[in-house]
Amino acid sequence: MKRPPPAAAPSPSTGPAPQRIPWQLKFVLLALIWGSSFLLMKFGLLALAPVQIAAIRIWSGALTVLVLLRLSGGRLPRGRRVWAHLTVAGFFLTALPFTCFALGETRVSSALAGIGNSFTPIAMVLVALVLIPAERVTRPKLFAIGLGFVGVLVISEFWAVQARPDPLGFGLTVAGGTCYGIGWPYLRRHLGHVDLGGLSQPAALLVAGSVLVLPMTLAWWWLTPQFAAPWSTLPAATPFDVWVAMLATLVLGAIGTGFAYTLQFDIVRAAGTVIGSTVTYVIPVVSVVLGVLVLGENLDAPQLAGFALVLTAALIIGRPAAGWRALLRRRRR
Repeated sequence: MKRPPPAAAPSPSTGPAPQRIPWQLKFVLLALIWGSSFLLMKFGLLALAPVQIAAIRIWSGALTVLVLLRLSGGRLPRGRRVWAHLTVAGFFLTALPFTCFALGETRVSSALAGIGNSFTPIAMVLVALVLIPAERVTRPKLFAIGLGFVGVLVISEFWAVQARPDPLGFGLTVAGGTCYGIGWPYLRRHLGHVDLGGLSQPAALLVAGSVLVLPMTLAWWWLTPQFAAPWSTLPAATPFDVWVAMLATLVLGAIGTGFAYTLQFDIVRAAGTVIGSTVTYVIPVVSVVLGVLVLGENLDAPQLAGFALVLTAALIIGRPAAGWRALLRRRRR
């Protein structure tokens, strides 16, 4: 899945702690973990409803990060104002996108869901324009936004009637990626001046998500009479399906949502936020490869072409403004 921008780096006074494992190896591992989240959701759907997958993912991820936070000597943030903003951000960074992606995968492939996630950087630019007054859009970024929308249209095959991907399913995955694009600029706007440090921020976001997903789960159960209880599995699921689905979802939460945050933080400390954010561009590639190799999913030419356009747009958006200025100066010479 998504992925979120890097956590805040440690304060200069403490400095980064020495790391035994090279950050490059952690980068590859993080890309594999987050890229495989769409495959794991597909396995979870063998016996669980989308809202159940989102809930188990958030709760197991929150438990994992809280344990790691405790072991590292950190603590959760304090203050009502801070927690109010973290709750809003937690809704857009955990409860809502996790549900959107799982719902989308009931109608489209895991590979296509991963491509929908690549819309995140484009959404972040658009939302930052509204929430952050100092944000400016350069011509390359403006071009990338248009290119990204064209890519989404190509993926959806709006000109076709029967062969195109399910529009609702793909739309839900794009909505999931857009949620990330809303949540992180919101945090930057309202808590950018607050140094939460370490695993405090991801732990707090998952704690907020854990609270928010509870009424969502209860409302889903009340509206879905075929489930006897909120923890019931799909009626047609076999015992083997249940075990596979539960294992996949727990791994998705503990490893893909909890442990992955620690890898992300280590990468940021060792290589900086710019390098850490580039993992976003690798995630959809991993999801596509895993979907094709493990599940035998197929992507038609329009999906591959649209994916190339969206990925190119994301890369343009991720390039620092100074890099574009240097490139323009070289061309003028």
